[in-house]
Amino acid sequence: MNKSIDKIIELAKTTLIIEADSIRNLQNFINEDFIATVKLIYASKGRVVVTGIGKSAIIAQKIVATMNSTGTPATFMHAADAIHGDLGTIQQEDVVICISKSGNTPEIKVLVPLLKHGGNKLIALVGNTDSYLAQQADHILNCSVEKEACPNNLAPTSSTAAQMAMGDALAVCLLDCREFTSKDFAKYHPGGALGKKLYLKVGDIASQHQKPQVRPDDTIRAVISEISSKRLGATAVVENDVLVGVITDGDVRRMLEKTDVISSLKAADIMNKTPKQIDAAELAVNAMQLLERYNISQLIVTDNGNYHGFVHLHDLLKEGIM
Repeated sequence: MNKSIDKIIELAKTTLIIEADSIRNLQNFINEDFIATVKLIYASKGRVVVTGIGKSAIIAQKIVATMNSTGTPATFMHAADAIHGDLGTIQQEDVVICISKSGNTPEIKVLVPLLKHGGNKLIALVGNTDSYLAQQADHILNCSVEKEACPNNLAPTSSTAAQMAMGDALAVCLLDCREFTSKDFAKYHPGGALGKKLYLKVGDIASQHQKPQVRPDDTIRAVISEISSKRLGATAVVENDVLVGVITDGDVRRMLEKTDVISSLKAADIMNKTPKQIDAAELAVNAMQLLERYNISQLIVTDNGNYHGFVHLHDLLKEGIM
C-alpha cells in the first residue's frame, strides 16, 4: 500500500460527496409516478414483492426489511431464481417492485413478461428511464445518478445508495399513510433497547421485586428491618393498600442525626408524605426521565392509587433504558 494518508482522506470524502449529491438529486424525481406508486401499494390487498439481481437484490432485501418493520407487508424474490420456481412467490394481488440500474439485464428481460402475464402491477425502480424495464412498467421510480463514486465509474456505489434512499422514501410515505405510530412500531421491534423503550411498562419491572411496606404506626425498628431485608433502600408506608408515604434509608440516617431517642417514633413521624411516584401503566422510559429530572434513584409505583412496588434506576439501566 503506497497511498498517502491525504489521498485516502480525499478519496473517502469525495465518495461521500458524490453519493450525497446523488441522493439529493432524487428530490427532482418525486413526481406523479411516485405518488401513484404510494397510492397503489397503500390500496393493495396483497404484499409488495421486491426483486432484483446482483447489488440491486441486496438493496431489495433492505427495502423489504424496512417495509415489513413499518407496516407494509413485503417479501423478497431474487430475479434469477424467479424463473426457476420462485415466481410462485407472487400472489394475484401483490405489487411487484423490480430494481435495476440499467433495466436491460438478461434476467430482467426474461422476468418482466412473466410478471406482466400474471397481471401484477409492476413498479420499476430503475436508473435508466429509457430501458426495457422502464418501458414495460406501470410506474417508474427514477433513480438515475450522474456517476458512480467508484473512481472507475463501475462499482455500484452512488446507484445503490440512490436505490436504497428511494426505497426509504417510499416506505416512510406509506408509514405516514397508514398513520403508523410508535406503538405500532413496538409490535415489530420487541427486542433490544429500542423495543423496550416502546413497550416495557413500569409495572412489568416493579412486579419482579419484593414490595417493602410498613404501616404508619409501625416502629422505627420495623422500618429499618423492612428496608434492610428487601434491599431496595426504601419502604412504602401503606394504609389499607393505599400509599400514604415513603421512607428511604436517607430518611432514617437524617432521623438518627437529629435524635438518640427513637423508641417512641413511628413510621408516620419520619415518612415523606408526598413521594415521587409513577403509575404502573406508564412506560419505563418515562420513569427514567423522572429519575433524571429529580436526581433520585427510585420511584414508588402505584396502580390507581394503590401501592404496586418500586422501580429503581438500576432496574432501568439493566433493561437498557437510557
